[in-house]
Amino acid sequence: MAKALIGYVGGPTPDQIHETARLRRRVADLEAEVLRLKIENDGLLKTLSERVDQVTASDLLEAAH
Repeated sequence: MAKALIGYVGGPTPDQIHETARLRRRVADLEAEVLRLKIENDGLLKTLSERVDQVTASDLLEAAH
């Protein structure tokens, strides 16, 4: 009976349940945003790498003048 009372008295309130659900949704949203940014960053790095590979010594000399 003591366990039942502790479980009853110590359980989460409806506000805590809603807050936990809200925070879980927020974490999921942030994880999705991190993934989106990683994908975008990878694309930018690939583009940069391709462009750097196309630069020649003469391109650098022309830029210096």
